[in-house]
Parts: sequence; structure tokens; C-alpha cells
Amino acid sequence: MHERTHRKPSPPKAAAAPVRAGRPTREQARARQEALLDCALVHFLEKGFEAATIEAIAADVNMTKRTVYARYADKTALFRAAVCRGTERLAATQDVISATRADDLKETLVNIAKLRIALVSTPEGTKLQRLINTESYRFPDIFQTYYDIAALPTVQFLAGILEVETAAGRLAIDDPLLAANVFMSMVVSGPVRFILSGNDLGREDIDRRVRFAVRLFLKGAEPR
Repeated sequence: MHERTHRKPSPPKAAAAPVRAGRPTREQARARQEALLDCALVHFLEKGFEAATIEAIAADVNMTKRTVYARYADKTALFRAAVCRGTERLAATQDVISATRADDLKETLVNIAKLRIALVSTPEGTKLQRLINTESYRFPDIFQTYYDIAALPTVQFLAGILEVETAAGRLAIDDPLLAANVFMSMVVSGPVRFILSGNDLGREDIDRRVRFAVRLFLKGAEPR
């Protein structure tokens, strides 16, 4: 007969801790928030403000309408937040802006102009600018939001360059910030309007237009 060994019974295995269905972590909440804004932006870019609906956006991001309304009071608030999100995603970083600086002032201005034009040359950049242009009569603040986030850092960078060039006697500009804004209107806005209208503008055409406008700007800014 085999001797029976007496083993101490093993303690019962602890049941797996149930997944708590409580409040999400900060990271999860941020990810959900970004997903909502990204989804809303796609809807607004594709359909416009009027045709986009909270119901469709909520369904696409697997949220209830109540959850969306808990975050944003109405479609207008969600629209503004989505436009801000899209603008932040497209805006050039300070490092990218600073990299436009060249040894030659004219080349620096050409690089700055091309950087701004490139922002609206991407499919999403074009759609976002068209949406802002279309809806800014209804929401004037979204134009200011776009300017503050996407344009102002570059304008301020350019203003600093113009101020240095004026101090060195190579230019005569008494209001560098205003001159930088005028530069954007004069050199950048033309090609941008052409692109937004659906016309094809190749690199050579952009380069030719930008260089011509830069020469005119510098000529007007020369010391007298």
C-alpha cells in the first residue's frame, strides 16, 4: 500500500479584483477628450457647421450625447474647441519657425512666406482655412483663434528680424509688428487665396510669386 501523504490544503485563490467602473484616469480622460475633438473636427471639416450633428459625432466616438453635452454646452462650444484643436495641430512649432532664418534677409523672408503657405497647402490645412473663412461671419472669434495660434508666432518672429534690420540701418521700419502683418497680407495672402479657390499652384509658381512680393516689400522698406 502506498503511504498516503497528507498535504496542507492550498489557500483558495483570491478572486481577480473586479474592474472598477468608476471615474477614468486623467490620461484616459484626456485621450477621450482628444478623440472627441478629433472626431468633431472631421465632421465639421467635411460637412460644415450646420450639417454636422452632435448625434453623429457622439456615435462615431462611441459616446452618448449626454457625455458630449457634459463636456460642451452645445454644438457651438464643441465647434470652437474643435477648430482650436485643429489649428494647434497644424501650427508650426517655434523650432520650425526659427529654422526659416537664413544668412540672407531676402531668403529668410522667402522661407517665412513659404512656411505660412505650406500650412494651407495640406488637405487638412486647406479644409480648415475654408471652414474658418466660411464660418467666421457667424463666429468672428475663430478667425482670431486661428491668427493667435497659427500666424502670430511667425509674425512676431518676423517682427523681431525687421526690428534688428532697422536698428542696423538696413531697413527703415517704425512699426515692425505692423510691417510683419503687412508682409503676410502682401506676400502670403495672394497665393493662399489662389490655393483655397481650388486652383493648382505648383512650387515654381509659389516661388516666383513669393520672391516677386518679397522684392517689393524690401524695396518699400529701404532707408530713404
